[in-house]
Formats: sequence, structure tokens, C-alpha cells
Amino acid sequence: MQFYIPTQSADDWKPLLASPEKQWKPGYSAYALAHCWQAANGFPPEIAQLFRTTAHEVFRDIQPLLAIPEHKVPLPGRGLASQNDLFVLAKSGHKLISIMVEGKVDESFGPSVGQWKTNGEAFTENKQARFMGLCSAVGLTDVPDTIHYQLLHRLASAVIEAQRYTASHAIMIVHSFSTKGSHWKAFVDFVDLFRQVPEQGMLTSIGAIGGIQLWVGWASGNSLYLQG
Repeated sequence: MQFYIPTQSADDWKPLLASPEKQWKPGYSAYALAHCWQAANGFPPEIAQLFRTTAHEVFRDIQPLLAIPEHKVPLPGRGLASQNDLFVLAKSGHKLISIMVEGKVDESFGPSVGQWKTNGEAFTENKQARFMGLCSAVGLTDVPDTIHYQLLHRLASAVIEAQRYTASHAIMIVHSFSTKGSHWKAFVDFVDLFRQVPEQGMLTSIGAIGGIQLWVGWASGNSLYLQG
């Protein structure tokens, strides 16, 4: 069990970062995401728009219940947890919804699956267990080496927390503040694993696993939050 302390301002998000002095700067995703969500009364407008434009009844009256910055989700196998930029537990009627938000500006999604597998060493038995566990969590049997590993474990985090909270929907959202739409193709390639084609500003249904409906989405944030 963990205890969570409510934030009073965006600055309260800074100490939670893995590398606060490196990541907490105007123009960077951690800074923009914190200021955007902290300023919102509920969901930020572009996130609310995702739900409005997605033709599914469960999103008609969706409301956030709690939001936890830098939320760590233990993953299969030994190793570090997935430190998610923001976890939101929401509800719609009597249904709970698990949402993982990945903030981005122009930073990449990190190493590919292939780079993560080796990382200067052999693809160890523990890494194999983690990889297969993540694939299973999102309903895949394998993931090509070219796909970004971060996208895989962020979606898995949404599913794992959906299971923990008995939520019926699990959503991974990329909240991008990039003025260039950086790394959209990497996201498209990931969604293609589920034989779906995403559209910016909408949620895409990518299947179901264990009674949990899986969704992914890309929202474009207000660039004003990039400024100090």
C-alpha cells in the first residue's frame, strides 16, 4: 500500500521525477504535462475532446476520480517498474476506466524493443520473462524489435492497473505538446500491431483481453505550456 499526497501546484510534480534537474525545464514534456493537467478543472480540453469524438457510449459521461503523477506500476519479471507520467482512474456510470498518459514534446519513445533486449548484453531469461509477460498483458504473442519498448510497457501498465482496480477499460494516451508532431509514426507503427490505424484527436479500440477493452489515443496539447 502507498499513501499519496495531493498536489497544490505543478511544482509539486517535480520531486516525483526520476531526474528532476534534468527533466523539469520549460519546453520539456514533464513540465508541460504538469502545468497543463494541474491547470485543468478535470480533463484538459484536448483530452476531453478525445472522449467526445470517440463513438462509444462509455465515454459520454466520463469523469476523472483521481490522478497520480509519476505512477509506478510493477511489471512481470524482475526489474524496475514502469514509471508512468500520469495515471488517471476515471469512471463512467458504474464502470471504472484505467488511463495511462505519456507526455511528449520532441523526446523520443526511448529504445526500441531490440535495443532493450540486448542493451550491451544477452537477452537474459529474466528479460524474456518480462517481455513475454508484457506481450501477454496487451494480447500480443510477439512484438517486432523495431517497436519502441516504452509504448509496450505503458499500455501494459494501463491493463495491469485496470485489473487491479477491476476497471472495464484500459487506455494509453500520448499527450503530445510537440509543435511538429514528433514521433507520430512510431505511435502509428505500434498501433499497427493490433491491425488498427489511429487518428490524432480520437481514441482507437485495439481489442480486449480478460474482459478489459483496450484503447490508445493521441492528443495534441496546448504549446503555451511549453513556456516558463
